[in-house]
Amino acid sequence: MDTFNAADNTDHERRRRGAAASMGPAVAAPVSDPGFETLKVRKVGAVLFTDIAAPPMNLLGPAMVRDLVSLIQQAEADNNLKVLVFRSADPDYFISHVDVTKIKEYREEAAKLTGEASIALLFRHLSASRLVTISQIEGRVRAAGSEFVLACDMRFAARESAIFAQPEPAFGAVPGGGGIQHLVRLMGRARALEVMLSAQDYDAELAERYGWINRSMPAKALGEFVRSLAHRIAKFPAGSLAAVKDRVNAIALAPVEDFRRDSDLFGESSRNPEGQSRFQAAFKRGFQTRDAEMDLAGLLGDLGDP
Repeated sequence: MDTFNAADNTDHERRRRGAAASMGPAVAAPVSDPGFETLKVRKVGAVLFTDIAAPPMNLLGPAMVRDLVSLIQQAEADNNLKVLVFRSADPDYFISHVDVTKIKEYREEAAKLTGEASIALLFRHLSASRLVTISQIEGRVRAAGSEFVLACDMRFAARESAIFAQPEPAFGAVPGGGGIQHLVRLMGRARALEVMLSAQDYDAELAERYGWINRSMPAKALGEFVRSLAHRIAKFPAGSLAAVKDRVNAIALAPVEDFRRDSDLFGESSRNPEGQSRFQAAFKRGFQTRDAEMDLAGLLGDLGDP
């Protein structure tokens, strides 16, 4: 089954590919009817490039979760696909964080894939998928944005613009999308505690040093590096790619029960009076607006004690 080839079935596209064949892999046109509100997809051979486009700041809300569920389902059903690359159409925000005004709604969308109302289990499904997933990060990835890229198999970031944070404790909450499970395994206990309890922003170079990402590099080199890596991986047998992922996950991916527990704790803490009070204080300072969140760490530092 090849779900993403709608844009490739015209004589014009075939002629264009033929003309470009001598110059290497062609850049496919966007799928003509992808059915997505917040994602733009391009299939090139066995690689699917997905651009996140949810203005004004790529909040992870019901529409994006719905699209991610559909994307994963379609991609896993396409036996010709081996690699998914996630990028952002917004240079300042990759995925900012969840829309905290729609927690129940986006959780309900996640349940359509996993059977449970939890983005933690949605993200873990992505980690366990046979598909190889790569995040090409430019802009801010905080909270659930960080947890999404952590769920991907590899993460590469633009040195000039990528910013990382796992700031839920500033709201009286715990990271509920897998951040605790991944960060402790990648960074070790002390650095994971620093990252989460400080609720600070971390640039790409420090994120690389801490193990949050594979590599940081100049933005001008990032796209070609990721494209080259994705196409190289896609040349290899699907069975060996899936087998290696399975064995690595047996060592490094936390059990479902641990993701479920973190998800439950986030839900509980976001509903309690302290959490609600801190969210409301943040909203008064511009939380969930594009301009104010350019310096979210500063905004959170100004909240003070409850």
